[in-house]
Amino acid sequence: MTTQTGDNVEVLAVRGNFDDCQAGVKRLLADEELARALDASGFMLSSANSINWGRLTPQIAYYFAAYARLCEQGVITCGDEVDFCVPTGNFGNILAGWLAKQSGLPVGQLVCASNANNVLTDFIRTGVYDRNRPFYRTASPSMDILVSSNLERLLFLLSGRDAAQTAAWMRSLQETGRYDIGPEMLARMRGEGFAAFCADDEACFAAIRDLYTRDGYLCDTHTAVAMLGAQAHRRPGVPMVAVATASPFKFAPDMLRALGRPVPQDEFEALDALSAYTGQPVPQNLAALRTLPVRFDDMCAPEDMRELVSSRLVR
Repeated sequence: MTTQTGDNVEVLAVRGNFDDCQAGVKRLLADEELARALDASGFMLSSANSINWGRLTPQIAYYFAAYARLCEQGVITCGDEVDFCVPTGNFGNILAGWLAKQSGLPVGQLVCASNANNVLTDFIRTGVYDRNRPFYRTASPSMDILVSSNLERLLFLLSGRDAAQTAAWMRSLQETGRYDIGPEMLARMRGEGFAAFCADDEACFAAIRDLYTRDGYLCDTHTAVAMLGAQAHRRPGVPMVAVATASPFKFAPDMLRALGRPVPQDEFEALDALSAYTGQPVPQNLAALRTLPVRFDDMCAPEDMRELVSSRLVR
């Protein structure tokens, strides 16, 4: 992010965790006064993460692609049910799987796989969403989230598009840090096939090591959690797809820890060490970072995001 080369980009860091940044972005997107000022200056705010519906659209498509691949390979006959285990923190990817199901794909279970930040696991099991808990920095950082944006969309749709009730739940989350959807909504959600799983870093590392030793497959830290969830929820006779996420080289130090290898202090050296041990090349986009200059180093507190964005864009 700090080495982006485009002349029309600027990178601003937010001091805090994912939840801090996403909450600030949501406030900016909902700020009508700021929107008017930006419009007058020729700008409009959007989001590249799953706050934006456009992020979910291609994700829906690859559930169909995975199903088609199983048909091509003769694993299933078209119309057979397939389960999916999805590593997710913001609930976007798994929501895309449910939307694929609503579009006609024969999806059975949708297993929500989480790390030590297991707020979604507890919610799917109990119907109580409670972010009043410790926040953990884990080896699977894309799941280090305590406020899952896209869950609101699922609840809205499952409640029969009851905007008032959905808003009340979200208001309770903002004011008290928790909400309870009640037994009826919980049963409805489970009836849609949602199940839950969570694993800590130790279990994640063991899964990476076992997969590599047994199959020669090097999976990243997020995919490893999905593999564990897939094993835990596998149903006899029903194929289970573990949804993979990213290159393992993005998390080279933790991959080396998982494989029981020494971990260099320098992250580029960690890339080289992982490549040397596995015989797999470092992805070009990561290797290129070695020589790119750092162009951006601005950082702000979450409460200063509006002022910083405004100062850069409003004329």
